[in-house]
Amino acid sequence: MGGIFSIIDIGAAGLSAQRAKLNAISQNIANVETTKTPEGTPYKRRKVVFEADEDNRRFVDVLDNSVTALSRTNAKHIPNTEHGSTKDGEINLVSARENVIEPDAFKMVYDPTHPDADENGYVEMPDIDIIAEMVDMMASTRAYEADVSVIQSAKEMAMNSLDI
Repeated sequence: MGGIFSIIDIGAAGLSAQRAKLNAISQNIANVETTKTPEGTPYKRRKVVFEADEDNRRFVDVLDNSVTALSRTNAKHIPNTEHGSTKDGEINLVSARENVIEPDAFKMVYDPTHPDADENGYVEMPDIDIIAEMVDMMASTRAYEADVSVIQSAKEMAMNSLDI
């Protein structure tokens, strides 16, 4: 059963990471024309970086803790077998870290009627490529859907194994 729980852990970590990426992308799209932030500058693009997460709490670890607590009541209740869990970083789950991208320069747009225009009529705008953001959003959505399918498949395998 540990293998199925590991699959669920990996899928859940992927879901969480893709959700963080989709949140950053939606912030970028929503602020594509934000010329002033609380810092006084145009909005700066957010980018999510995926990395290995060894501190992530896995489902199988929670299950092992509950089995340990139950096994203390009577040694014959639960046989002392390994659940296929892999400990000490053998499974690398993913986590997402959001970075603010410092632009080399903001995009300059000529709009003398804009309240944030300089003396020459140019406005500093965020340097966000809306098409690239939409492509990233579509890829993240597909990865999210794939993670959901993995979790559903693992769940179905576990349910089918109980029917045997």
